[in-house]
Amino acid sequence: MKIVDLLPDNEPAIHQVAALVVEGFADHWPGSWPDLESALEEVRESFEAGRISRIALDEDSTVLGWIGGISQYRGRVWELHPLVVSIRHQGKGIGRVLVADLEDRVKERGGLTITLGTDDVDDQTTLSGINLFPNVCEHIARIRNLKRHPYEFYQKQGYVIVGVMPDANGLGKPDILMGKSVVRHTH
Repeated sequence: MKIVDLLPDNEPAIHQVAALVVEGFADHWPGSWPDLESALEEVRESFEAGRISRIALDEDSTVLGWIGGISQYRGRVWELHPLVVSIRHQGKGIGRVLVADLEDRVKERGGLTITLGTDDVDDQTTLSGINLFPNVCEHIARIRNLKRHPYEFYQKQGYVIVGVMPDANGLGKPDILMGKSVVRHTH
């Protein structure tokens, strides 16, 4: 497997990535990218200035996964958006390698922190389906994963929950905000 830039003139890879986006977000983000056209638009946006777009390829140049980064705060902070791995290849370390690669690219560009939002729209955690106000931090401190929510994947990569946006996706459907320093050593 190798990780390379997704380039705007690589139409075969762009279409493979778009298909992964539709497939990968259908279960937990229904309606986010419901068709190839909307997914292609998302992929093409990843070529804009201040963006990183990387893909994992197998030996036959088949796209196994895609990760993007968006510069914020004058390049000091980057948003990890999105991350998707082929359903057939999940659990094999591809996501982990893509995240580590993005961290390296961000650090090379002088970034200090990576942030991400990982929504809970279908009751995957104890933060979903309830009113998080007024004690949001107490709810975060007691979070539990009920149905394989990806926040634990990111925790294994060194990301921590830095907050939550209650009701971001409708009543009781929060966005869990996570972050990681790419320059500070934390234990």
